Amino acid sequence: MLEQDSRIARLTSDLETLLELYREGEPVQDDIEAEMRQLREQLVKLETEMLLFGENDQRPAIVTIHPGAGGLESQDWAEMLLRMYLRWAERKHFETVITDRLDGEGAGIKSVTFEVNGENAYGLLSSEVGVHRLVRISPFDANARRHTSFASVFVYPQIDDEIKIEIRPEDLRIDTFRASGAGGQHVNRTDSAVRITHLPTGIVVQCQNERSQHKNRAVALKQLRARLYEYELEKRREEERKIEASKLDIDFGSQIRSYVLAPYRLVKDHRTKLAVGDVDRVLDGDIDDFIHAWLVWRKTGKTAGDAREEPPEQP
Repeated sequence: MLEQDSRIARLTSDLETLLELYREGEPVQDDIEAEMRQLREQLVKLETEMLLFGENDQRPAIVTIHPGAGGLESQDWAEMLLRMYLRWAERKHFETVITDRLDGEGAGIKSVTFEVNGENAYGLLSSEVGVHRLVRISPFDANARRHTSFASVFVYPQIDDEIKIEIRPEDLRIDTFRASGAGGQHVNRTDSAVRITHLPTGIVVQCQNERSQHKNRAVALKQLRARLYEYELEKRREEERKIEASKLDIDFGSQIRSYVLAPYRLVKDHRTKLAVGDVDRVLDGDIDDFIHAWLVWRKTGKTAGDAREEPPEQP
């Protein structure tokens, strides 16, 4: 972040110098345009990183692509999407590993799963979850008719298998009390029983079986660690249930983005209303504008269409 701030400060300073030269009559228009493009790119990149606020956004990602109904057409479209995401990851200098791939009969793929290892990979690729629609003149149709194909994309965060349980002393309230019930005379006469409350979660454990407070405390901490481990496991299970539930909502009639190659050329995101005419550039992995627009939409509800429709400020 500091490096990016320094880069923005340098570009701003260079732009101010160029503008001063322009006022003095120097022919530096092309340099000004180039600096403004770089500054805009850096500002968008910074804003994108600030919009990644989800619990798992910084994690690496696992991506799965499945073609819809339609045989070769959809299988070929699924492979085109795979290439698009691999090219995007290459542009980001992310490492990708295909972990499972089932090729189609004749062309394309029946399914593919791959990892994208890089900072914020999951947060960025979450924008791609849903059904992607392609309209084109089919290369598999001898009559050169227009076909519509669908493929679904789903993205999971990569979660570490190991659950680390950290118990901080400041998160604990420890109470001692006199043991009750069966026990030796010493147990019942002293405040040897221990109750521990974990303040962040509200989990309470206690032990009164041992004769010493020290031993009871050690047993209670052991129980607390086990309870916290189960608590973290349940949180993970709940996250997995949410992910699976959202996956079930994906059907082949609710596309999030359309890629039209014929009769005109346009890529349009139906959530953010962002449209780009350079389809080849998008299919070659240049999807950052769509990702940024989705992150803004997720945070504010504002679409690219909203930005265009805003009236100009009154003087």
